[in-house]
Amino acid sequence: MLLTSVAFQAGGEIPSYHSSDGEDASPELSWKDAPAETKSFVLIMHDPDAPRRGGFTHWVIYNIPSETGHIQANVPQEEQIRGLGMQGRNDGGSLGYMGPAPPSGVHRYFLRLFALDDTVDLKPGATHSEVSAKMKGHILAQAELMGTYESKDKRVA
Repeated sequence: MLLTSVAFQAGGEIPSYHSSDGEDASPELSWKDAPAETKSFVLIMHDPDAPRRGGFTHWVIYNIPSETGHIQANVPQEEQIRGLGMQGRNDGGSLGYMGPAPPSGVHRYFLRLFALDDTVDLKPGATHSEVSAKMKGHILAQAELMGTYESKDKRVA
């Protein structure tokens, strides 16, 4: 599978529009070449560089329909999005997307898309760890897109 965004290139800087410095709007994402047996997708955005054990999860979406191959920018912070699936809680405790806001330096943000042979049996608002536990043994394929971000007010001139 291949996961891409019109907002930024793999390894490139995530625009501030998608961060806490800007509009905190989720980026547009597209993917292709999922296995034919795919029943649903899961998308997780995670910052392993966050200064807390296990990093910081910024976004969790699950039960994305198998026929879906695109997520529009600026997904509303609602439990269930028609045609998109269910949103979980980020590590900030809120539902939906939470943009990059590193306390210092450049952080890496990994968007990982998983093709599953089943759906995730959880209600909306599940956490990264809850969704990950339910995905075990059901992952058919995985794609990754990594972007970087450094808070504008923390940059060294």
